[in-house]
Amino acid sequence: MDTYTRPDPEQAALLTIDTQNDFTLPDASARIAGTAAVVPQMKCLVEAFRSEARPVIHVVRLYRDDGSNVDQCRRQAVEDGAEIVRPGTEGAELVAELKPSGGVSLDATQLLAGAFQKIDSNEWIRYKPRWGAFYSTGLDDFLGTLSVNTVVICGCNFPNCPRTTVYEASERDYRIVFVPDATSKTYNRGLDELENIGVALMDTEETIDWITG
Repeated sequence: MDTYTRPDPEQAALLTIDTQNDFTLPDASARIAGTAAVVPQMKCLVEAFRSEARPVIHVVRLYRDDGSNVDQCRRQAVEDGAEIVRPGTEGAELVAELKPSGGVSLDATQLLAGAFQKIDSNEWIRYKPRWGAFYSTGLDDFLGTLSVNTVVICGCNFPNCPRTTVYEASERDYRIVFVPDATSKTYNRGLDELENIGVALMDTEETIDWITG
């Protein structure tokens, strides 16, 4: 880490990626192996950021049942009736462990309209239409309003959405922390590639120690 890449805990936000019931629960329609196993670490990260009053943004997918907003590789399946993170269903919800309270649920209408749904004093949900959290979401501008220069990334299925989000954040000159033990489907070569572009790799315990001082 150097002057340009060293993460700044005072200006950090946590991004959780796609940790929704349909991708996580054992009997889920689109379960990603290993995601349920990293939820406890994600919960610890979220609680640490809440304790320090640092922003938390849960980034989610929502697939309309007509497939109109679905990425190409899943569109046919959704058009044929596959129910994956369908708006208004329990499968689309954040896993319960990450919610600030049991009464929180996704407002699909608000999210699909492009809004950040506020669910706690420093916590929001944001819908993304493709792999990366910065793609057509307004996330960069939103983080700017919060004076964030560092993003901490964890969540579901490293090869797809978390990794894409890391590269999008790098393109926008954010300082980046990636948390492998709080992300499903990580692999060594991919982690080496992140380090090569200046990403700090920290496990959950290290990240909590860093954000809490």
